[in-house]
Amino acid sequence: MPQSILVDTGPLIALFDRDDAFHAAVIEFISANRYRFISTTAVLTEVSHMLDFNTTVQIDFLEWVMNGGVMLHPIHQSDIARIVELTKTCHDRPMDFADATLLIAAERTGLRQIISIDSDFDIYRLSGNSAVENVFRPRFR
Repeated sequence: MPQSILVDTGPLIALFDRDDAFHAAVIEFISANRYRFISTTAVLTEVSHMLDFNTTVQIDFLEWVMNGGVMLHPIHQSDIARIVELTKTCHDRPMDFADATLLIAAERTGLRQIISIDSDFDIYRLSGNSAVENVFRPRFR
């Protein structure tokens, strides 16, 4: 069974947007590694919004998710207090809602690796001051 890993918005957009600067790097990375992607509904919302330039691309993405391309980790009403707490800890670099939900998923599942284009996860900390390691380091063109 493939290793489970968290996935952020950026790589998912790049995977489905052929004009994205990171499209080729994401394809290459995914081809070279076997992962089972874990994400949240908040991330899927961001991806769908960013793919709104083409309904067919949005549907392709959603069908890929539907067919198991990404497994959704649930976020509950009771998690909002932790999201607020996490957001308050990041004064230097504001944490968005989707990133906070990924940190909750990391805390709950024990996953400590993520695929992200952003460097935000280099700064974010979980309870106990542990980090989530970003294993995707694309070269900027």
